[in-house]
Amino acid sequence: MINKKVVPFVKWAGGKRQLMDRISERMPLNYNNYYEPFVGGGAVLFGIQPDCAVINDLNASLINTYRIIANRPEDFIATINRLDSEMSEDGKNYYYNLRERYNDKLMKSELDVEMAALFVFINKHCFNGLYRVNGKGLFNVPYNNSRKKSIDEESILAVSEYLKKIKILQGDFEVACKDAQKGDFVFLDSPYAPLNPSTFESYTKEGFDVESHVRLANLYDDLTGRGCYCMLTNHNTEFINELYENKGYRIDVVSVKRMINSDSSNRTGEEVIICNY
Repeated sequence: MINKKVVPFVKWAGGKRQLMDRISERMPLNYNNYYEPFVGGGAVLFGIQPDCAVINDLNASLINTYRIIANRPEDFIATINRLDSEMSEDGKNYYYNLRERYNDKLMKSELDVEMAALFVFINKHCFNGLYRVNGKGLFNVPYNNSRKKSIDEESILAVSEYLKKIKILQGDFEVACKDAQKGDFVFLDSPYAPLNPSTFESYTKEGFDVESHVRLANLYDDLTGRGCYCMLTNHNTEFINELYENKGYRIDVVSVKRMINSDSSNRTGEEVIICNY
């Protein structure tokens, strides 16, 4: 049974909420364990709510938040409610002070309850819910002028109950899939390949370069060899197609809205959904 209160607690670039119907209709009817090595905001995980799942992400602050919500939901709720209640009349100045506090903890790797609360607060109050860091690794997205409450307490408690039965990892995507075996379903939603190949140089600052995409394609082939059901999503680019074509995989092209693009004329595009079954 799907609990409708179990929904993403942060907005995430490349989130798959708008593609959920097309992802759901392409999923295998039956599978054993569920693996999601690039969980992000968890739109697919929370949309299907598998009983046996392993989730992972490289972003330590994000995974800390998943773990805190799973294990200490009451402390998390109390802390983020305090952040909301202490918001001054000058919301912009308050936001930037908390962003500085978050970055200070980020640099010190202080992964605790306060870090999780700050992570969600700045996600809800930054421009477009975009998680972005500069060359020094500091979060630098500006304020969005919102004073809305950061969480729905009932939803956080429901998410917490669900996450208690999920294995939560933080690290490399290949390591996260090491135990996947025949009959398991692996959903791969890696960072996007850039639409313009010439931008790959700047894109590597986000930590997912050409070599990472090639390594992911090799993992996809390996998982296929193990007998896993695999589904992968990404931009519909020549580069991505070249990595997966002529291997017997099904490649479907679907239209999407690019909600984070500031230029409304560029808010439509195409993605591929690649399945090995």
